[in-house]
Amino acid sequence: MVKSKIIIAIAVLVSISVGTNLRAQKLNVLKVKTVSDLHSFFQFTGNDVMLIAGHRGGVLKGFPENSIPALAEILKHTPAFFEIDPRLTKDSVIVLMHDATLDRTTTGKGKLSDYTYSELKALKLKDGFGNVTEFVIPTLSEVIIWARGKTILNLDHKDVPLKMTADLIRKHRADAFVMVTVHSQAEARFYLDDNKDRMFSAFIRTKKDFEGYEKAGIPFSQMIAYIGPQVKPENRELYELLNKKGTMCMISAASSYDKLKIEEERKASYISILKDGASILESDYPIDAAAAIQKDIKQSSPKKEFFGRQ
Repeated sequence: MVKSKIIIAIAVLVSISVGTNLRAQKLNVLKVKTVSDLHSFFQFTGNDVMLIAGHRGGVLKGFPENSIPALAEILKHTPAFFEIDPRLTKDSVIVLMHDATLDRTTTGKGKLSDYTYSELKALKLKDGFGNVTEFVIPTLSEVIIWARGKTILNLDHKDVPLKMTADLIRKHRADAFVMVTVHSQAEARFYLDDNKDRMFSAFIRTKKDFEGYEKAGIPFSQMIAYIGPQVKPENRELYELLNKKGTMCMISAASSYDKLKIEEERKASYISILKDGASILESDYPIDAAAAIQKDIKQSSPKKEFFGRQ
């Protein structure tokens, strides 16, 4: 009897200890506190450590894309910033959802825009492998509040009006850690006129694109440049043009190398992106991408002040 009580007591203590350790597990955070910090963090210096960006947050078993739990889980393994996808509900609440429809990532069906936010709260999110989780669709406001002091958010443009996006960033006073993806000089100009310090992720995939942004007077010191999904000889010209402006270049593996079925081939592709000259690697698998390049990246950074643990 006494022996049984001792075993039970030990089991309880182990359970408490494990639970405490899980709760205490620290996050790799980006300590970006001001707009000036944000611009400096993304400035190309030639001595930077490659940055990791999670596409749609990231794909993890048990953790849905575009969800706070997924972002938090990724930060337990690597510092990262995150591209996420705001969309509008029927009653004009901004939530996170990549697809226009609910079928792939939730237990619902049909168009997201046909549902009110209250109706959407009854649904559960699925992970990238189709498993239903306990998590629900987050609002953009919830994610912004959570991200402060932890990471940087990059808002893609789906169906949310630009002004509505700008107004929400201003409402949360989040300019220091929320940036916006722009697909044209016109979109960049709108945001810049709204806030002269706005930080962008701009689609600049050709020299013509570069010249368009230059002619439009969009400051290269306030952007990162998405140059495409692949390693190719044409990237060299873009690296030279953009790096001279102090602009980091990003290659996204999400639509290309992330699709490779063999793990070793994916890892090799992440290393090839680093060696090609990109400053930022975006991936559906940010934990894997960070691990793959670890041995090949610089071990010190002039921006070490922006990296921390909490």
